[in-house]
Amino acid sequence: MHKTYFNWSSGKDSALALYKMQQSKTHKVDKLVTSVNASFNRVSMHGLRLPLLELQAEALGFSLQTILLDADVSMTSYNELMKSAMQDLIAEGYTHAVFGDIFLEDLKKYREDKLKEVGVTGVFPLWKQDTEQLLKELLQLGFKAITVCVNAKLLDASFCGREIDESFFNDLPEGVDPCGENGEFHTFVYDGPNFAQPVAFTIGEKVQKSYAPTSNDDDNCFKKDENTTWDTSFWYCDLIPK
Repeated sequence: MHKTYFNWSSGKDSALALYKMQQSKTHKVDKLVTSVNASFNRVSMHGLRLPLLELQAEALGFSLQTILLDADVSMTSYNELMKSAMQDLIAEGYTHAVFGDIFLEDLKKYREDKLKEVGVTGVFPLWKQDTEQLLKELLQLGFKAITVCVNAKLLDASFCGREIDESFFNDLPEGVDPCGENGEFHTFVYDGPNFAQPVAFTIGEKVQKSYAPTSNDDDNCFKKDENTTWDTSFWYCDLIPK
């Protein structure tokens, strides 16, 4: 079987993709790899506290490797850090890497190009599947998830810190993907069929944070031209480990 690691976000798409990979007869996943904002000790983009990520990995029965990133990491630095991490994983015998992507072509190509540079093969178990059906499958399997970050441009504060269930799906505004594949929302999965036990937490404060481009240097992640707009305001719900 191929020795495989999982690029883990802590959210529902990752959880469902991992569940499917655990049924694989050709790939053996035994490690989760997650990028963490080193300035705040939180999962990048999701804003999830590091201890909850660690408890989640423990409940799933996997070892966890974190990649520490500065809050204002440039794209060049990001690529260098990720390449170094992948080279370390290759040294451990890993040949394949799993992602929970569904339909973002540019992102998939970026991942595959970077993997090709070091000779790792990408695996995308959810690729091109219907997102409405994936959400229904997630709920039918018994996964439990809560939103931890929502795009304030598309969803109001009431969607942040909300359980992912049928009513959540029914309340989504028109044009918002059921799985949030366009970045509309991000989740934390705290229980499911492959969890040894639920991850216990309490719900903390809910805050809105806005971000602005910091420069126009070619090296900067936030660089944009006159034809590009960025979503820069998000609601975050803080989850506190019990």
